[in-house]
Amino acid sequence: MSQHAGPRAESTHHRLYEFAKAALTRIFVHPYATVCELYCGGGVDAEKWDEAQIGHYIGIDGSSSGISQRREAWESQRKAYTADFFELDPCMEDVEIHLKDQTNPADLVCCLKNLQLCFETEERARKLLFNVSSLLKPGGYFFGITPDSSTIWAKYQKNVEAYHNRSSGMKPNIVPNCIRSENYMITFEVEDEKFPLFGKKYQLKFANDISPEIHCLVHFPSFIRLAREAGLEYVEIQNLTEFYDDNRAQFAGMIMNFGPNLVDPRGRLLPRSYDVLGLYTTFIFQKPDPDVAPPLTTPLLHDVTYIQDEREWQVPVTTVWRDDEKSVPVEPPPGLGKISEQKGILGPGPAELRFSEAL
Repeated sequence: MSQHAGPRAESTHHRLYEFAKAALTRIFVHPYATVCELYCGGGVDAEKWDEAQIGHYIGIDGSSSGISQRREAWESQRKAYTADFFELDPCMEDVEIHLKDQTNPADLVCCLKNLQLCFETEERARKLLFNVSSLLKPGGYFFGITPDSSTIWAKYQKNVEAYHNRSSGMKPNIVPNCIRSENYMITFEVEDEKFPLFGKKYQLKFANDISPEIHCLVHFPSFIRLAREAGLEYVEIQNLTEFYDDNRAQFAGMIMNFGPNLVDPRGRLLPRSYDVLGLYTTFIFQKPDPDVAPPLTTPLLHDVTYIQDEREWQVPVTTVWRDDEKSVPVEPPPGLGKISEQKGILGPGPAELRFSEAL
């Protein structure tokens, strides 16, 4: 794995994020695959596709400058793979119209940034997932990285609880809206103890960054429900610290290529790396292939588990929950075993239970 250069790669945050993207690419991407990258703008890490020996690349981004940068990055390479670029926002427009006669062209669809921006409204998230489904061949995977909303919300709720314990009711109508660590600060735009399913905005600012990033929390049960509606089956949502620990034997040497002071001599994440990486999660879905195996079944969850955890999320009492929104997996989904067998990296373990524990 090549050393990543550039000023953005100097910070711990960007170095760890680049590592996570490279690690996921190594797991899923196979030689000669057709890969579609959503929100591909920029060319900072474009070489990873060349290293993966893909056959064809489809880049989609809503920014004309982002598409231009990505195209220039491809043209400056050895051109070991062919490429198409489309300027469109996949959570606003129909991808099929732009791809014309190409039906299910991609073996893999990835979204390594900006998924959280699609959760501003349910309509945007639904459009994105239906576009993903239209892009994927049967049996293909949709994977990526997004801020871990369950981790962020748990930190926020702890702040709220600590504040109320300290204030002793002196200021009952004021809710703290910040999460702080030595590495970052998260500020919610609205001081509120409720977590709506869509549109919960916050700012994330890392210590070395000039300006904050604007995000929306991704409500994972809604993510799974909308994906299922689009014909995609849930495989796994796993915090990046657990993802790294589960695969440390494969990735400990690789992470050292992204700079010093990220892990200890035994390959364990140093506290600062753990703090930063823990803000993010992987997500994996699969489009079932009825010709190869029976369609994947969505894992059933006991409602009791979710009701107990609902206090942490503090969803408004006026919200009517659908049955499938209250479901969270208790056992490893069938699709996970397939990845383990094919890729030899993702293995079974307690991490598969994390989704029900964290929400």
